[in-house]
Amino acid sequence: MTGFFKVKPLDDVLGMTQLFSPVGIEELHIHDAFSRVLAKDLVAGEDLPGFRRSCMDGYAVNAASTFGASESGPAWLTLKGSIAMGDIPDFELAPGEAARISTGGMLPEGADAVVMVEHTEAVDEQSIEIYKSVAPLQHVIDVTEDFAKDQTVIEKGRLMRPQEIGLAAGLGHTRIRAYQVPRVGIISTGDEVIPVDKTPAPGRIRDINSYSLSALVTQAGGEPVRYGIVKDDPKALESMCKKALAHTDMVLLSGGSSVGTRDYTVEVLSNLPDTRILVHGISVSPGKPTILARSGHIPVWGLPGQVVSAMVVFQMVVTAFLHRLRGLSRPILQIKTPARLSRNLASSQGRRDFVRVVLEEDGQDLVARPILGKSGLIRTMVQADGLLEIGEHVEGLEKGSMVDIILLN
Repeated sequence: MTGFFKVKPLDDVLGMTQLFSPVGIEELHIHDAFSRVLAKDLVAGEDLPGFRRSCMDGYAVNAASTFGASESGPAWLTLKGSIAMGDIPDFELAPGEAARISTGGMLPEGADAVVMVEHTEAVDEQSIEIYKSVAPLQHVIDVTEDFAKDQTVIEKGRLMRPQEIGLAAGLGHTRIRAYQVPRVGIISTGDEVIPVDKTPAPGRIRDINSYSLSALVTQAGGEPVRYGIVKDDPKALESMCKKALAHTDMVLLSGGSSVGTRDYTVEVLSNLPDTRILVHGISVSPGKPTILARSGHIPVWGLPGQVVSAMVVFQMVVTAFLHRLRGLSRPILQIKTPARLSRNLASSQGRRDFVRVVLEEDGQDLVARPILGKSGLIRTMVQADGLLEIGEHVEGLEKGSMVDIILLN
């Protein structure tokens, strides 16, 4: 029990992500790569696009042939041919010559720019007038303008979004090396917790946390594994923890992290082999009585039983550790929006507060209206559009202040 409720600042806890390592690596097809994290640099085996291609419908030209062209003094060019997308030109352009070209078409030798069709006028079948000059490479993608051969195009640790998948496909990479999806074991604890398909008697509650935490794990890129409900029995909890630790990459215990005569979480974790308590208390509200342990190489969390506390701690703390297990080299940024505070808001110094807020439109501004309610009221999260973070050294915020709201996905 050493260190019980010697709370740590949030930033210190977040810094502990470096104590853990990403999960294993697997090879997969790019069809299955969306939202996975690259485990090996992706290197271009060729130039992209590999040839000079037009960005516009118009005329391929040597830019020097258009210099000085204007509406009052157009340049006169001779048409040499026409190039459709996918064609390989079988001719070269000399100065004073042009070729019709479609968007995506390959420029012929001698051409280094494209004149937009709207800046030209056909004189006859062999000649055009150009009313606007172009610079070299204007309206053209050059041979290596996207990427050059042997260049690292996607770094290890990057999230594979649709654009990264498209790039891999464009370079012919049909398979990639990616970190596996972390498996997250979820255990609910407490004599008062019952399955969701049962009717609670007085003093009992349904197992909300298993389901809300499972959804949060999925949202953060993990695979939830629910282990059900464990009563307030240290031997049963220890057995279930060992089972979860043997088959998952992170374990979440919901409940049992507050002070109480039936609190077994710390004792159980301390009795597990190769396990060390890293944190027992974070200077945040809600969520102060949060436990973090390291069992071998696996993070184990004792989350508050209060549903709102558990959800806020997961979003603001646990998510960063899950991203570390996924192999992300840089965090996925929280999406924030500015809003005007609707009322005075008190805060206690020495802790970081996360206040649930509703966002409402008021003319040109968004207004953040705090939702007041205890951390056992799930309605405060259901109604919330975001969280207002109040720093440790701030006594409160005044009505009308502009604040940043962390949007809830």
